[in-house]
Amino acid sequence: MGATYRALCDHGYAALTMQDIADESDKSTAALHYHYDTKEGLLLAFLEHLYERFTEKYGDVEGDDAVERLVGFVDGILCQSNLDDPEGFQTALLEIRAQAPYDAAYRERLAKFDAFVTDRVESVVADGIAEGTIREDVDPGDSAAFVATLIDGVNTRRTTIGDTGGGTRRTFLAYVREHLVAPGADVTVDDWSGDDESDDSPETTPTERDGGAGA
Repeated sequence: MGATYRALCDHGYAALTMQDIADESDKSTAALHYHYDTKEGLLLAFLEHLYERFTEKYGDVEGDDAVERLVGFVDGILCQSNLDDPEGFQTALLEIRAQAPYDAAYRERLAKFDAFVTDRVESVVADGIAEGTIREDVDPGDSAAFVATLIDGVNTRRTTIGDTGGGTRRTFLAYVREHLVAPGADVTVDDWSGDDESDDSPETTPTERDGGAGA
């Protein structure tokens, strides 16, 4: 999986070959073909690997209340910087995503990421309503759909044009304050404290370029 990640960053989806992946590992192309008939089969396994890592990393977000957990969840996904080549990987991942309309297997794997995000946000928002930190008239499903769309949009825009223009997180926090936090709730929604607000849109996939993603 680490070799697949490195080769994908270097070559992109369209130009990627099994030989490229073998060159990044200690295995031959014959050994790779023993386990995976095609490049697509290996990339499907790679997406499944990323999903397992993603859910492991973001399945449990700490916080004193639901609002803090929600902001922490979004921050964790959008503001992590644990990739050596984030632009290379995001470009390659976008190329895989571009195959989804034509390939049901890719679409099914990618839909699992979206389902995890929406389910997680919906659960946190529902918890907030129950504890009184989130407004009773908030629809957890609508909030979850908004957050999932925000995450997809930020990553796609940054990958394609190189910048979100800044302010994405600030606008998200304004949404939380104005539309989610219950009146009188004793919660704090901190402003962005980073050095560069354009950094509010990094990676959504928790793996590492050196192959340390559990491969």
